[in-house]
Amino acid sequence: MSLAVTLPLLAGALALGIPDASADSAPGARDALQGTKPAWATATADQGATSDSGKVSVRVHLAGRDAKGLAAYAAAVSDPKSPSYGKYLSPAQAQARFGATREQIDRVSTWLKSSGLTVTGADQHYVSATGEVAAAEKAFSTQLRNYRKGSRTYRAPASTASVPAALGDVVLAVSGLDNAPHTSRHDDVLPPPDDVFRNSGPFSSYYGSRTASSLPKAYGSKVPYAVKGYTGKQLRAAYGAGSYTGKGVTVAITDAYASPTIAKDAAEYAKRNGDAAYRRGQLRQVLPDAYTKTEECGASGWYGEETLDVEAVHAVAPAADIVYVGGASCYDDDLLDSLNKVVDHRLADIVSNSWGDIEANQTPDLALAYDRVFMMGAVEGIGFYFSSGDAGDNVASTGTKQIDVPSNSAWVTSVGGTSLAVGKHDTYQWETGWGTLNAPLAADGRSWTGFPGAYSSGAGGGTSSTVKQPSYQRGIVPDSLARANGKTRMRTAPDIAAVADPNTGFLVGQTQTLPDGSLGYDEYRIGGTSLAAPVIAGIQALVQQAQHGRPIGFANPAIYARYHSKAYHDVTDHPLGARRDLAVARVDFANGYDAADGLKTSVRSLGKDASLSAVRGYDDVTGVGTPAAGYVSSYRRR
Repeated sequence: MSLAVTLPLLAGALALGIPDASADSAPGARDALQGTKPAWATATADQGATSDSGKVSVRVHLAGRDAKGLAAYAAAVSDPKSPSYGKYLSPAQAQARFGATREQIDRVSTWLKSSGLTVTGADQHYVSATGEVAAAEKAFSTQLRNYRKGSRTYRAPASTASVPAALGDVVLAVSGLDNAPHTSRHDDVLPPPDDVFRNSGPFSSYYGSRTASSLPKAYGSKVPYAVKGYTGKQLRAAYGAGSYTGKGVTVAITDAYASPTIAKDAAEYAKRNGDAAYRRGQLRQVLPDAYTKTEECGASGWYGEETLDVEAVHAVAPAADIVYVGGASCYDDDLLDSLNKVVDHRLADIVSNSWGDIEANQTPDLALAYDRVFMMGAVEGIGFYFSSGDAGDNVASTGTKQIDVPSNSAWVTSVGGTSLAVGKHDTYQWETGWGTLNAPLAADGRSWTGFPGAYSSGAGGGTSSTVKQPSYQRGIVPDSLARANGKTRMRTAPDIAAVADPNTGFLVGQTQTLPDGSLGYDEYRIGGTSLAAPVIAGIQALVQQAQHGRPIGFANPAIYARYHSKAYHDVTDHPLGARRDLAVARVDFANGYDAADGLKTSVRSLGKDASLSAVRGYDDVTGVGTPAAGYVSSYRRR
């Protein structure tokens, strides 16, 4: 955008009485962008200054108008006790009230150009620019240096970046000053490799239908074989779907990339497993013009994630429309673009997201950019649901107890995971928190080696180190959790839960590379909180139908308002008694697809999630619990 274009817009803005922030700012004054210096950029890790001629690509995220007003309105329309509850804005109204103006975009663009950077793009969310390190240092008033992070060296600001005080109310955050990967992973367990993945069996068709009578006992008794994989009929019965189908509701799914066979696979899966056939246009995709970083992000692994999400939503809410919005990569900027598309065009009422990263990898400035999307969605009546993670407290995988992002945001619904027992005639039996210990069968077949075994995976949860406790958690989340990191009460995850354990998981169907090298459709059991998230999204579609199509919006205040009611199963790790531990037997192909290289037999203990525990009341594995038969009907408008 040229200066010639900018000047008339500035004149028009001033004529309308929009204040010029520069009028109240001393020359040379700066506003800090807190959180732009990452925690890993320490003096001991310092490897020296970054070359002035190195290249930098930045994205300056815009705060829009009335940031405080946006947060206040998002809270009011989401609170069942507020007179503004449910009084949502259209995308045009939200943009006119809270969005960035053309004048603000031009002011930021002009400043970046004056610093020697080249503006490469601009919209209502951000201005992007590229240039040499020296120009970026001038623009953001910080030196860029190289730092060791793990086994790699990355660039990062040596001090907190800042912007001219005249732009302090316009600029929300900046990303790209550090070049460490800001990526997300998909939260499924046993993601399908490029080659076919199959479960061996024997299986149970429902929980407990087939006992592993020839295998050793576990916890004093013979255990059942793992289920083949639950279907929509079983999940709908377990979580009280009743006659609701999600008719009239649209669920969006965001992931990176896009499966080229999703429509065919979803249709075949529905046909084979008793789900309703897709209507014309019921499933559609909104995709970027091009993809990037396909090898770095493992693009093909995301195909299985999309397939799981689509098939799980349709299984639970068979009449809901589904729109898949794919990111150009697994990097934060591209995933933010996907989320913004949903909000800008109001593509859906409910958004399921089965991806994330650990809290230590998210800088506070990126958290602000995500929260702005979530708040803009809230004022439009759009709710975001994020999987809580698949590594429990993350100690085993990172060495540090922490929760996942963006699941830690106070503006999203964090979805935890359970092990689910659905019995004969699709009856709900019980759930435990999802946490797995794995012990292999001894060589002589007479015992389990190292029983109960090593921790392998479990639902993410715990206490945030960066996000303060939101009002809807007050008086519900125990202080032993809320204050786990100090005296201040902090955001605790998850908020709600559903089935996630891959040993009591969901059957999914996908085109894969078969052993002979050809492509073909195959089915396998899968789990992870990336199963729990679309299951909850599907249930929320039923809720919206139950209240005659009125959008739920940001759901957490309503979810917590139903705490200690018949709306939830209060999940514990010992549903059959304090002394009754639970487990299943599982047999897998050693090579992942046939018995040519032998079988691997193991026992998988349930309800053993690292340091996290599912207990009576709110807990850091399942939140308030899982939807019960009364959950959907509790929203029904009378």
